[in-house]
Amino acid sequence: MSDTETIQRPVVLPKTEKPKLYKVILLNDDFTPRDFVTSVLMSVFRMSESEAQGVMLTAHRLGACVVAVYTKEVAEMKAKDATDLGRQYGFPLAFTTEKES
Repeated sequence: MSDTETIQRPVVLPKTEKPKLYKVILLNDDFTPRDFVTSVLMSVFRMSESEAQGVMLTAHRLGACVVAVYTKEVAEMKAKDATDLGRQYGFPLAFTTEKES
C-alpha cells in the first residue's frame, strides 16, 4: 500500500448573476390617438385592453408610465418595435428604456 493520501478539492461552481433589468417607459404626446396607443400596447406588450387603457391614461396624466420590465435586450427591442409602429403610421409615439434601480 501507498503512504500517500489523496485529498479531493471541493468542486467550486461559478456564481451566476441575475441579469440587470430595464423598464420600458411610454412617453406621453398630445398627437397620437389614445386608441392607437392602446392597440400598440396590446400588440407589442401583450396587454389586455383594460390594462393597455390604464397604462395609456397613466402616461397621459403623468407624462410617462412604466409599461413593463425586461432584460436589457428585450426591453430595447420592445421599445424600438413600439416606437417604430407609431412612426409607420405617422405618429410621434415614443417609448424609451431605463435601468431599474
